[in-house]
Amino acid sequence: MAQKLSLLDPLPEFTTVRQQAGLSIPETAQQLGYGERTVYRWEAGETRPRKAVLDVLRTMKATGAGEHRPAAFTFIDLFAGIGGLRRGFEPTGGKCVFTSEWDKYSQITYRANFPGDDHEIAGDIRKVDAADIPKHDLLLAGFPCQPFSIAGVSKKNALNRPHGFACEAQGTLFYEVARIISHHQPKAFVLENVKNLVNHDQGRTFRVIHDVLAKELGYQIRWKVIDAKSWVPQHRERIFIVGFREPNGFSFDDMHIPGPTDGPRLATVLHTVGAAAEKAFTHEDGRVADKYTLSEHLWGYLQGYAEKHRLKGNGFGFGLFGGDDVARTLSARYHKDGSEILIRQEGKAPRRLTPRECARLMGFDSPGRVPMKIPVSDTQAYRQFGNSVVVPVVEAVANHMVASIREAVEVEKAKAARRAIA
Repeated sequence: MAQKLSLLDPLPEFTTVRQQAGLSIPETAQQLGYGERTVYRWEAGETRPRKAVLDVLRTMKATGAGEHRPAAFTFIDLFAGIGGLRRGFEPTGGKCVFTSEWDKYSQITYRANFPGDDHEIAGDIRKVDAADIPKHDLLLAGFPCQPFSIAGVSKKNALNRPHGFACEAQGTLFYEVARIISHHQPKAFVLENVKNLVNHDQGRTFRVIHDVLAKELGYQIRWKVIDAKSWVPQHRERIFIVGFREPNGFSFDDMHIPGPTDGPRLATVLHTVGAAAEKAFTHEDGRVADKYTLSEHLWGYLQGYAEKHRLKGNGFGFGLFGGDDVARTLSARYHKDGSEILIRQEGKAPRRLTPRECARLMGFDSPGRVPMKIPVSDTQAYRQFGNSVVVPVVEAVANHMVASIREAVEVEKAKAARRAIA
């Protein structure tokens, strides 16, 4: 069995050369004439390609053969946050043509990490006319979860008047997703949300979403709850809802998910003494800056709070972890006291994760790549990472979907060509 890569291990040589050549995994398979399964094994470090394969990729890098290729598909990034969904889909050959994010601090981080965009970041999506959004093949959205009002629906039922998502979802942010899908009819979409979406409002929220997407907008819907701990040292369950406009047999059933017990541990994302210093987060010798250690007052409060609830039989309390552990879910409230993920320290109070460690924990930073830019305060960074997606999970979903997306694009091109001839 191949040894699992640590998040701090160097990338396999194949991955480094492939990225330098500017090729996605499917494009690499196509260019080299290998099956995608074989290329994924090279990418994971399970097997090594022949020297000739690396030589060909280096040649492509030198000649710039991987640059200026037309995008395999286009996508839009709604409720974009700091671009977690985009980071998963862009490497598969997609081009982002529109971004919407209302939070000004998230916009700062997004711009810093996607500086080459030829489009501005739109703010409140509720103020954007669907017709002003470019045509696209794929819609990505990590929309907030909201309950739907049934008052208007009940009244229209009583009056025997028709109603649909424009009524039932009106005023919710899901409505904004639905109206854009309705207008543009993209070939596919990916919606991401918290696991609780399935049970939210006694299941009504998910039922409305599913019915709108499947029955009213006519998409083939598949969904799956995925735990990120197969890829990163964090227990984080999120639902991914995938829709295709044309039935194509897409299913999550055959998606490869590494064994959750074999995933990495916290030591792979924590700062280490002797590592390169990052002034904002560490001392010169790589030790974590003192400001991340809890004050004795706060540590005493958290211990007292946990004991009070323990005596009542409740499970509330802090989470204390070491390098061999898998953390709880990082939340947007982490900036308040860090209580859900505290790191043990010998002889003193525990500490919070640094924002850099959060970037690693969420998979934004990966081995061998330039670290993500974090241009905002610690408070904003904690909020942004806590609200985001785990990038390797999105990459896995994207890699599982990409063949179906590309097929849908090619089918539409063929139909357009036939219409032009006719």
